[in-house]
Amino acid sequence: MLSIYTRHSADCPKKDDPSWRRCRCPKWIAGTLPSRSRALRFSAKTRSWEKAEQLARKYEIAATTGEEVERTSSLPTVKEAVNAYLADAEARGLAQGTIEKLRQIFKKQMTGFADQHRIVFLRDFNPRNLTEWRSSWGDRALSKKKKFERVVGFFWFCVRQGWIRENPTASMGRIIARQVPTDYFTADEYARILSATYRLDEDAERSWAPEKRGIRIRALTELMRWSGLRIRDAATLECSRLVDNKLMLYQAKTGLPVFVPLPPEVADLLRLIPPGLKPNPRYFFWSGNGLPKTFVANWQRAYSRLFAVAGLRNPDGTAKRAHCHMFRDTFAVEMLLAGVPLDQVSILLGHSSVRITEKHYSPWVRARQDQLEKSVQAAWQLLPGRAPTAS
Repeated sequence: MLSIYTRHSADCPKKDDPSWRRCRCPKWIAGTLPSRSRALRFSAKTRSWEKAEQLARKYEIAATTGEEVERTSSLPTVKEAVNAYLADAEARGLAQGTIEKLRQIFKKQMTGFADQHRIVFLRDFNPRNLTEWRSSWGDRALSKKKKFERVVGFFWFCVRQGWIRENPTASMGRIIARQVPTDYFTADEYARILSATYRLDEDAERSWAPEKRGIRIRALTELMRWSGLRIRDAATLECSRLVDNKLMLYQAKTGLPVFVPLPPEVADLLRLIPPGLKPNPRYFFWSGNGLPKTFVANWQRAYSRLFAVAGLRNPDGTAKRAHCHMFRDTFAVEMLLAGVPLDQVSILLGHSSVRITEKHYSPWVRARQDQLEKSVQAAWQLLPGRAPTAS
């Protein structure tokens, strides 16, 4: 139960009576709530006793019903903090996909956990209940790691706003997730994938969705393989971006213009997509309607079928794990093997830093390691005193 009292100024005639209502001294709120074990005391941010009482009642209702307190005070609720954080994310111009992920984590999952455990105020979060919330996550290790990093960022935002003094995640252990390096397609595997697109053409039916037609998926495959585009950028590519045999485009994540030359046969394949399979003449593949995320999901399902038809296998005979992003990885690996400097590959991929390219490709590319070994062995022949090795 919360109660009101007046914190009088030194010259107030009623300074010895904290229950005096009618002076213009600041009003404060004190007491306990069901969601907290400790007593509360905070400023009502008003000199009106009536307004202070209204605010106290709102906090009491919020503690029992989970409703949001409309007025932001020195003791913000979880919902107030989440709304402010999401508003700041939109004001910073973050990508819509990123904002949707933040909404999922904080608006739905964190707020839902808080409502379930009667956590009303932001400062009620502590390492104990945050650990309990984290242990309920059903995501994979890497997804958990990224989600927790966002939770840490949220509480640092709250610290900078002055809502809490310390970040409750600071004493929590970090999630360890070893990212499995993404594989790439060898020349033989890529040839099998293209061959599978022709088999899709043979089995095609008029009632099939456009993304299931062989010529469309073949054009999109060639585009991703030879441009290094992510599937979302490739699937929503505008026709006007193809000038002669070069793509002028903006990478979605960086917003930087990148010019990517395409092999002539790939550029011709894009131009030769039948008009009946182009739902919108402005785009090569997209209709321009609906969410790009939904459209990309349709293509990903089509690729799952394509990879099944291609029947890719690992050296031990097991089915090879394949997905669309491997076309982008294939582009990067082949560029590195051809001797293209890492900084230029980074520009082609639209990375904001060369370090990102080095992190994702240099350490794990087995083919590049094989090439390095061959280069070292070739250098042996040039060492003084060493007899040439027969080739």
